[in-house]
Amino acid sequence: MIEIRNSILKYIINHKGFYVLFLFFIGIPGHSQNTIKNLSPKSYIAYQTSEKITIDGVASEESWEKSKSTDLFIDIEGTKIPKYETSVKMLWDHEFVYFFAAIKEPHVWGDLKKRDTIVFYNNDFEIFIDPDNDTHNYYEFEVNALNTLWDLFITKPYREGTPVLNDWDANGFKSAVKINGTLNNAKDIDKGWAIEIAIPFKAFKTSYYQNNIPKDIFWRVNFSRVNWDFEIHNNKYYRKKDQKGKFESEYNWVWSPMGVINMHRPEDWGYVYFSSKKVGELDVFEIPKDEKVKQLLYQLYRKQKVFFKNNNRWATSFNELGQNDVRIEDKKVLRTIENHQTGFNITIASPFTERLFIIKEDGKIITKED
Repeated sequence: MIEIRNSILKYIINHKGFYVLFLFFIGIPGHSQNTIKNLSPKSYIAYQTSEKITIDGVASEESWEKSKSTDLFIDIEGTKIPKYETSVKMLWDHEFVYFFAAIKEPHVWGDLKKRDTIVFYNNDFEIFIDPDNDTHNYYEFEVNALNTLWDLFITKPYREGTPVLNDWDANGFKSAVKINGTLNNAKDIDKGWAIEIAIPFKAFKTSYYQNNIPKDIFWRVNFSRVNWDFEIHNNKYYRKKDQKGKFESEYNWVWSPMGVINMHRPEDWGYVYFSSKKVGELDVFEIPKDEKVKQLLYQLYRKQKVFFKNNNRWATSFNELGQNDVRIEDKKVLRTIENHQTGFNITIASPFTERLFIIKEDGKIITKED
């Protein structure tokens, strides 16, 4: 199955001076090759740079030379190897987080030029960021080979049926594209394109005085590449249609595999650790064990959603959810379910740190130290 985002039902409501965008996703069969099995979240260390990074689409600075690329992208489900390679590098300083994506592509094309249009109707590169790792209030950036940007602020994952703030702008966002070939020329074969991006940390602030420079902490991040089969008419590229005149499904290639055809499960994204060490030095990052506690909470959250759909009420015990004795790394897990008028809270005491983690009916996780 491949997520067919060209079948999105989209409508915009003008409400009190801002636009709200609703998206609904459908899955249909798709394609790719060769099997991979490892679905563990990826991790990456972004090192600090003191060098001025010029956003020109060329990774010519010494800092880029010293930084390492991510693993090559794989199919979103984590089971197939894409036709064309994609990788990303990251850096940061006290003002910006930087990205450089190298995208191999024999036919570089695009026709969407208006900001905040549905950019993934062209081949594109996408960044997803959840700074505080609670799956709410996260960010999505999409850019095509024409350097057209669609930036989104998403209050809750689409599974909760909440609107997307399409009018939100990442002020200070910089990007540049470099084509290794010729753009929109169907008569030749290209090598691909690269995109260099700088996003100011102030774009992610939740309050005016917040110091959100992520020194020696991690953010949840993922990268996606949408790629379409095409057809050519009068030397112009178009998304390919099937015999019934419908657009064929797109390919979705990602850095950290999701296991399902849905990018909007932030709990399954990768981990980017912002090291205070300078690029060229060596640091080590291990995903905290408490993240396994959160994964268990999301399993229970999904089971509660299914239970409610089938029974028109929330489960009142773990027995009803089919999860009695649960262990993490052979450690017994203490859990409680508390239902209330508008939903539920499921609480787990971490067997590693004794911190309390609470997941609500909307999937938001709250952490308590006591």
